[in-house]
Amino acid sequence: MSEIDNWALETLAVRAGHVRTNEGEHAEAIFTTSSYVFDSAAQAAARFGGDEAGNIYSRFTNPTVRTFEQRLAALEGGEACVATASGMSAILSTCAALLQSGDHIVSSQSIFGTTTVLFNKYLSRYGIETSYVPLSDLKAWEAAIQPNTRLLFLETPSNPLNEIVDIAALAQIAKAHDCLLVVDNCFCTPALQRPLQQGADIVVHSATKYLDGQGRCIGGAVVGDKKRVGEEVYGFLRTAGPTMSPFNAWVFLKGLETLSLRMKAHSDNALVLAHYLEQHQAVERVYYTGLASHPQHELASQQQSGFSGVLSFEVKGGKAAAWSVIDATRILSITANLGDTRSTITHPATTTHGRLSEAERQQAGISDGLVRISVGLENIEDIKADVGRGLDAL
Repeated sequence: MSEIDNWALETLAVRAGHVRTNEGEHAEAIFTTSSYVFDSAAQAAARFGGDEAGNIYSRFTNPTVRTFEQRLAALEGGEACVATASGMSAILSTCAALLQSGDHIVSSQSIFGTTTVLFNKYLSRYGIETSYVPLSDLKAWEAAIQPNTRLLFLETPSNPLNEIVDIAALAQIAKAHDCLLVVDNCFCTPALQRPLQQGADIVVHSATKYLDGQGRCIGGAVVGDKKRVGEEVYGFLRTAGPTMSPFNAWVFLKGLETLSLRMKAHSDNALVLAHYLEQHQAVERVYYTGLASHPQHELASQQQSGFSGVLSFEVKGGKAAAWSVIDATRILSITANLGDTRSTITHPATTTHGRLSEAERQQAGISDGLVRISVGLENIEDIKADVGRGLDAL
């Protein structure tokens, strides 16, 4: 066991993965180079042939990106991490590297709309089919598994309805049927939830969200074991090139340093706002696992150390009322991104899930009156007043 194995998450988030150069820099360096110089033709051959470790070409080897990968792997408790150009490319890379024509995916109904499009429109072209089940229904998961099922995919908590699943129980089902369990940990991050410790095989991230934390860059990541992630997913990235840039990796490194502090603050603010919304007469229902009224609150309390900063609520009056509330805000940013220091607000049915058919939205529980808020780090009383302006007008 190395010394790093005894470090707490907060220490890992600041220190893990950084190897200083001969310049002795204190902060991580940004290596903005496309290629690397070899000492000799023999060394170049050894690097390209895989006989010697080291940098080759920044599509798949870059010191800044590698520092981010090693740090996130340490935070998630994984053996390997592959950084990608976006969260969606992280999911694509995982599927392309580990599946083949004729394979089958079982996915939660409650996933990001673009992920559904990826599965239905694009993976299906290559003979990979997907079935969808209610996220929390373990019997439905098991019933949907076919002889050719190779991968179970989910987000927990889900976007945007904050539904969750018992990760450990689902991991047992996956292992019993020789399937990989892939968990999108975007909402909680390793600061609040570590799916690998609960039996998941692979964790994917949109680093664009909370890992950055300030809405600056696009990126993704896949975390897991040395074989599947460190060799197979890495091999796909090396060949296909959905690569994270060194600058973006450096920004994400800076985000990780404050991840634990930010996630606690986001969670605290979101819980206060959720209680406020729950009592407002213009709101039909609030979706937030931190509320005692949430049907899975107890499970969330067991497998998460916090409830994250994203909540959604249904406004009485449908789409017109939802848009009215959104348009009345003066502080919250009307944008579909989440995980920012700045609070954001959006209408999922016409943005994040707008590419889905009406039937698919209904199946996913995305109503016309649903509003999603990613609660930021502004003063919570200001956030409440800004959301309340539109609600009071209804």
